Amino acid sequence: MTTSSRIIVFSVIASITGYIGYYTYQYFFDMTPPNIKIVGIDNESWYAGDITAHLIGKDNYKIDHFSIWLDNKPIVSEFSVRKKEFNYPLSIPVQNIQDGTHHVKIEVVDSTYHKNTTTIHRTFNTDNVPLHAALVKTEDYKAFQGKCIHIQFQVNKPIHKAILKTCAQEFYCFPEEKNSTIYETFIPVECETTPNEYLFSIDITDKVGNTFVLENKFQVIAFPFKKRTLNVEDSKLEEEAQATQLTQAEFEAKMIQLTKDSVQEKLWKGVFYIPLDMTGMVTEFGVMRTNQQKGRYAHKAVDLIGLLHCVVWACQDGIVVLKDRYQHSGNTVVIDHGYGILSMYFHLDDFSAIQVGDKIQKGRPLGKMGKTGFANGHHLHWELRVQNIAVDPMQWTKKDFF
Repeated sequence: MTTSSRIIVFSVIASITGYIGYYTYQYFFDMTPPNIKIVGIDNESWYAGDITAHLIGKDNYKIDHFSIWLDNKPIVSEFSVRKKEFNYPLSIPVQNIQDGTHHVKIEVVDSTYHKNTTTIHRTFNTDNVPLHAALVKTEDYKAFQGKCIHIQFQVNKPIHKAILKTCAQEFYCFPEEKNSTIYETFIPVECETTPNEYLFSIDITDKVGNTFVLENKFQVIAFPFKKRTLNVEDSKLEEEAQATQLTQAEFEAKMIQLTKDSVQEKLWKGVFYIPLDMTGMVTEFGVMRTNQQKGRYAHKAVDLIGLLHCVVWACQDGIVVLKDRYQHSGNTVVIDHGYGILSMYFHLDDFSAIQVGDKIQKGRPLGKMGKTGFANGHHLHWELRVQNIAVDPMQWTKKDFF
């Protein structure tokens, strides 16, 4: 045998020996579990019809077998693989199992001495029920300018989302209470809205993507807003300018952001409280005011009075999102009640022990009635906005509104 032949033979023997040695080492000493993933079944997702998924596995040595359970019942038992990689198509006939929450368990075992094992779990939901919905109220929807229209509808199962659309605006619908099948939203009618009939639609989407549309209309009725003149001394404006640099424009910019950031949870329940021990209302909602400094404008709030320096409290449960002083509103508190509904309290004499971020219950003190800001006497300017549109807050204190 020539030298070159001996080298070739030696190389082949060395390669075979190395190969056997490597895999022998892998067999006895590899402790790495198989790398697996399931494509097509996402955790906590919803499905209708059949689920088509893929179980993909890979191992340093090789995979021996895998098993699959659905709701603790085996649907694949020790399926033999004997390869380093595999891609197994998995089909689950969702239509043949009960709607609700289900659990898949997958166990993959490699071929090493230690039988390294990887287990993954997926929880998913099934829904094969057709989506249906109906408006709760059967009579006509109508409201005066400056009021709200309360829309409720009922669905036959949990849904993903519902959006009411009207007049180029969109309003998110939410459950009237946790786990309820009755959803609601509020259409704010601005003071300046032209009296007329308007169409609205509610686009409903369930958990698996089915859609349902409700359509109806509402009527806006003209309201005879009063007219008044307001006189505020220039010295009062100068006093406020010295007390704070924050302007009305900055406040409105802040309100846009607070509405955008409003918590997506209904924090209130039931009617709203009148936020002080009221002895009178000096300015109704929507009054057309005229004064030297601001010209002519609609007063989109109510001005309430009580005993001098009486306590002002939260009209409903919510979160304090603003506590500051502005030139026009003086000492100001804003409470977020969830889903873009915010209440405002102006002209406070001082603040109670509250901080931005505090969760607050209705009736909790916010401060005392005062005349800070653009005011010519002690009173509380109480304002309520729905998606940053001011509406009459007194409507929300009536049981028949809800």
